[in-house]
Amino acid sequence: MGTFDLNRLKLLAVFVEVVSCGSFAAAARKLRSSRSRVSEQVAQLENSLGVRLLNRTTRQLSMTMEGREVFARASDLPGILADVEVASSQEVARGRVALTVNHDIAIARLLPALESFQQRYPRVQLDLVLCDDPLDLIAEQIDVAIRVGVPRDDSLIMRPLFEDRMQLFASPDYVALQGEPRSLSELEVRRWIMLQQASPVAEVSLYQGDQPVSFCPQNYHMCNSPLMAQRMVLAGLGVGCLLPSTVADELAAGRLVRLMPALQGEALQFSLVYPSRRQMPLRTRCLIEHLLAARLFA
Repeated sequence: MGTFDLNRLKLLAVFVEVVSCGSFAAAARKLRSSRSRVSEQVAQLENSLGVRLLNRTTRQLSMTMEGREVFARASDLPGILADVEVASSQEVARGRVALTVNHDIAIARLLPALESFQQRYPRVQLDLVLCDDPLDLIAEQIDVAIRVGVPRDDSLIMRPLFEDRMQLFASPDYVALQGEPRSLSELEVRRWIMLQQASPVAEVSLYQGDQPVSFCPQNYHMCNSPLMAQRMVLAGLGVGCLLPSTVADELAAGRLVRLMPALQGEALQFSLVYPSRRQMPLRTRCLIEHLLAARLFA
């Protein structure tokens, strides 16, 4: 056959049904088609292959030698095609979806939405890839990502979820011990918890109103995990720039204190990101729509 030709495979399956049923009419009933259409399809297959497969008389059909050889090799084809059709069916969401997300967002925001997703789509399973650095969705075969910031690859589809700004936080114990800073100079001399992805050169860059301000703390711990950075601030190890949406519970419980509210970072957008809308499996589309409707950051 040279190249994969789904139409020819379907014609072969029709030929197998005709032989198995013993007549065009019986095959047509099984295939929910017409006798003339089934006869036409077998003739089309013969023309395509360049050989006669069936000898036709008014009372019976008999296979030619070539027909017997083709039937022997294609007899399993109807069942295989039926299995393929079931496997590719989009009527029910099922199968595995790979989702990548930062550790802190996964625990604070994604986890509460997973129970309702499982109840609604019990035949969909997730492969959760927790990673604090952006992965190549194509190379890593990831279906969906929750990202902070604008993707560098403009071929990716981006669906906005939420917008947030970094703010300054410390634990109540730290504030009680060190006092609450009142100026940039006081902030600069405090011990800091720095997130490597946000401050690779250990520089704090913020805005006071519309005016950018920056300074370089001399006393700091550096960390490449947003979740660990949050835990270090909660443990009283220093001041940190954190996203309020990822520490909302801790802030509400009084385990974190916001410092110098006039200072905040630039706007950061949380988004659902995925490679393409074309021929998207139902399971992936259901996950995307569920996460959009769940309002993860509300």
